Amino acid sequence: MKKKVIITGATGMVGKGVLLECLDHDEIGEVLVIGRSPINIKHPRLKELIHKDFSDFTDVTNQLSGWDACYFCLGISAAGLKEEEYRRITYGYTMSLANTLFKNSSEMTFNYVSGQGTDSSEKGSMMWARVKGKTENDILNLGFEKAFVFRPGAIIPLRGIKSRTKSYQFMYDYFMWLVKGIKAVSPNSVVNTTQIGLAMINTMLLGYDKKILKPKDMIILSEK
Repeated sequence: MKKKVIITGATGMVGKGVLLECLDHDEIGEVLVIGRSPINIKHPRLKELIHKDFSDFTDVTNQLSGWDACYFCLGISAAGLKEEEYRRITYGYTMSLANTLFKNSSEMTFNYVSGQGTDSSEKGSMMWARVKGKTENDILNLGFEKAFVFRPGAIIPLRGIKSRTKSYQFMYDYFMWLVKGIKAVSPNSVVNTTQIGLAMINTMLLGYDKKILKPKDMIILSEK
C-alpha cells in the first residue's frame, strides 16, 4: 500500500525540496501540506490544509489520522527575535503538531528539521541552539515509533528552489561557488535539497540506526 505523508514548511527551501521528492516517489500515494497560505502547486497526489494557528490543531484533528509520516520543515531565523518569540514558534509550533499526531498515530515516523550547532544539553549560550535542542529532545522522547532529527549545514538548492530568507538567498546567489568549493573539499559536509528529501522518505521506508542525522547520514540514506 502506498504511503501517506504530511509536510510543513513546504514554501521554504528544505520543505519544498522534500515536497518535490515526495510527489515524485513511487512509494508515496498522498501528500498533505499544512500551511498558512497556498503553495500554488497542483498535483494529483497533493492535498492542502490551510491552517492559520500552528499553536492549536484541535479543530483539524480529524484530518490528522492515518498518516505514515510527518516531515516537519517549518522554521524561522532567530535573527532579531527574543527568546520567548523564537521559542513560541520553533518549539511551540513543532510540539503542538507532534503532540496532536502522536495522539492519533503514534506508529508514524516524525522527522524534525533542526540545524548544525544545535545544543542537545539545552544549557549553552546560544539562544537558538538551546531552543532547537529542547525541541529535538522532546520530539525524540515523545514516543513515536520512529522519530529523527535532521541537522543539515550548508544546503545546495536544486530544481529551481529558492530560499525565502533573503540573507540566505543572497548567499546562494553570490556565494554558491564557495558552498560548492566546500563540498569539493569535504563531500560529506554539504547536502542538496534532493538528498534531504530522499533521506526523509527513507527514514519512513527503511529506518536508520541513528536518531540525529548529520549531512553524511543524509547522503548515505538518500542513496539506499
